[in-house]
Amino acid sequence: MTTGTKSISPTLFVGAGRMASAIVEGLLSSGSARKQDLSCTCGKDPTGPALAEKTGIRFVPDLTEGLPDADLILLACKPQQLADLPPTLASGTRGKLILSILAGIPLARLKEIFPEARNIVRVMPNTPAQIGKGVSAYASLKALEASDLEQVETLLRSMGKAVALDEAHMDAVTALSGSGPAYLFEFTRLLGEAGRNLGLPEEVAALLARQTVTGAAALLEKRSDAHPEDLVREVTSPGGTTEAALKALQPDFEPLLKNALTAARDRSRELSRI
Repeated sequence: MTTGTKSISPTLFVGAGRMASAIVEGLLSSGSARKQDLSCTCGKDPTGPALAEKTGIRFVPDLTEGLPDADLILLACKPQQLADLPPTLASGTRGKLILSILAGIPLARLKEIFPEARNIVRVMPNTPAQIGKGVSAYASLKALEASDLEQVETLLRSMGKAVALDEAHMDAVTALSGSGPAYLFEFTRLLGEAGRNLGLPEEVAALLARQTVTGAAALLEKRSDAHPEDLVREVTSPGGTTEAALKALQPDFEPLLKNALTAARDRSRELSRI
């Protein structure tokens, strides 16, 4: 992992939704980019002008208008909008670095669309990137030059942590960290409902569930040197209430979670073939 970049190269965001907004805000707040070096465009929606107004970056209504000044093109539109991009994009991205956060779009497909790019990077971020607590896995079409590696990691670290992987692992990443926040949110909801079923007032059960999950996550991060099993043991007394609960979970919880991730991975593979 490299460090030391003060400001990333001029970057054009193709798409200006939540994840693009998270990246822009992360870059600006971390000092990894200057407002004048960032621009965005969008489809027939108000997200581009809204992002520009919110952050002070430049909005370009025409994609081709923003290409000449950009060295890094970040694809943050919806995957199905790829087909609507202008044919001139192929020549307009000649020699540029393409970074895609489009779910399910493989590098081979991106190479067909951007045949003259100097390199292409596929990224799977997750929604905690919105608060700088995300994790992004990335794979590149070919080995990244040192300067491009620095650019990619600087950009991704503005949202949290980054890890390089072979593209063959990206469907599993999608299942684990890409979809993972939803599993935790759903668990929190169900934890609160279970508390309500035990007789707690609904608002109290929801508060206890939310604070328990966020507090445990903060402890897990603070105690990053400890294995999760060690933290489980710290809560679990022999013959106690936690042990009773864990024994009730054990027959189903592990296989259920494995099945859920397998289903998400398989769906990611299906989407990549569409």
